[in-house]
Amino acid sequence: QVQLVESGGGLAQAGGSLRLSCAASGRAFSTVVMGWFRQAPGKEREFVAAISGIGVDIYYKDSVKGRFTISRDNAKNTLYLQMNSLKPEDTAVYYCAACVRDRCKYYSPQNEYDYWGQGTQVTVSS
Repeated sequence: QVQLVESGGGLAQAGGSLRLSCAASGRAFSTVVMGWFRQAPGKEREFVAAISGIGVDIYYKDSVKGRFTISRDNAKNTLYLQMNSLKPEDTAVYYCAACVRDRCKYYSPQNEYDYWGQGTQVTVSS
């Protein structure tokens, strides 16, 4: 069992920055593939970024490359998403998720993730 709690969402202007955090508990964090996903109003939830357990392998959605940075601090059991150069189209509820099975990879699809946080709202104004 893994518990995930996101924080750091809020309102930003276009071009601004926000940093999301996801505090994890319940399992050896360094063994877990972690990901960030988002869901905009009226749209399906989509992948944003993922990182392997020790943070060596990272994978981004094309539209956020160069603007978002995923990272993790395994000593603090915390996942981060630094979001810079925000755009109105980044507006969504952002979720962190954990993929805990042995077969999980940093490129695993979202339907293979086992645990999800409650989400945090990010709103970017133009």
